[in-house]
Amino acid sequence: MALDSHPTAPVGGVIFFERRELDQLMRLYGRMVAAGEWRDYGIAGLSDRAVFSIFRHAAEAPLYRVEKHPALARKQGAWAVFGQGGQILKRGHELPLVLRLFEKGKFSVVD
Repeated sequence: MALDSHPTAPVGGVIFFERRELDQLMRLYGRMVAAGEWRDYGIAGLSDRAVFSIFRHAAEAPLYRVEKHPALARKQGAWAVFGQGGQILKRGHELPLVLRLFEKGKFSVVD
């Protein structure tokens, strides 16, 4: 399967993460799994956005969703982190800045 690494997909195409973006997401995921916070993830490439979903348990709704939405790149920023209730927790133009939401000391999971 070929992955489209262009900011916008051709008509009928799929938006997906670039290799460096996946690397950043998987490094964060690995740290959080090692800390016992997260247990599973899911990746979806859609016609208008790419979604990285983070789960505490595979059978639950995602705790967080990191979305790449290229159509918003010039406006609000292509990247956003959504909480379990669908609220936007952080939005920005650069993935590393958006992922700072999960830095140690600034973030904790509440049961």
